[in-house]
Amino acid sequence: MQLSSIDRMKMDINNDQIFYQHPRYVHHLSEPFRNRLTKLYSEYLSNEDIILDLMSSWVSHLPYNIRFKKVIGHGMNKSELSANKRLDCFWVQNFNQSQNIPLDDSSVDIGLIVAGWQYLQYPEKVSLELSRIIKSHSLLIISFTNRAFWSKAPNIWCNSSEEERIEYVKSVLNANGWNIEKVLNEKTYVNKLFGFYNAESDPFFSVVARNNKSNN
Repeated sequence: MQLSSIDRMKMDINNDQIFYQHPRYVHHLSEPFRNRLTKLYSEYLSNEDIILDLMSSWVSHLPYNIRFKKVIGHGMNKSELSANKRLDCFWVQNFNQSQNIPLDDSSVDIGLIVAGWQYLQYPEKVSLELSRIIKSHSLLIISFTNRAFWSKAPNIWCNSSEEERIEYVKSVLNANGWNIEKVLNEKTYVNKLFGFYNAESDPFFSVVARNNKSNN
């Protein structure tokens, strides 16, 4: 997929650092979504993995029963990242200004992005960088729902259906050294009235991709 300049445009064209300068210590995803995400991670993450939690914040969604070798975080707000107790280290970077990631080749076992892809104006360059950083034949897991800060999401995301967003993510990854291994498109539910009935919560979308690029 070739993105046009219109595809990359956002409603709010101000520098993203302005929008993210104040920390937001709230959950942007529902509890059922977060639980489903942690369950998915439990299926793929292992002890002694080096994890890259890209576009993270004050909380990660990692399982507590897995002892990672290292968790590297990235985000847009230093205070939020400092409050994230799962991160061993982190850096702040605006990927819509620079897509060069300051990590060594093949230095990460698994990369994670949750509720972040929808803000990337240059996802091709970011996914290409991730194929350099993540070990060959290792995984990238991109998860999202139907929520966003819509003024900060590019037109390609805002103007697409839920199914089109999944295809968009797959298309960019396929073009940049990734094989799509699994796609999840699920409903989640929250208990209401003390469990007497369930109501739909945030839908759960996830694309699991394996690095097919020769980076040793």
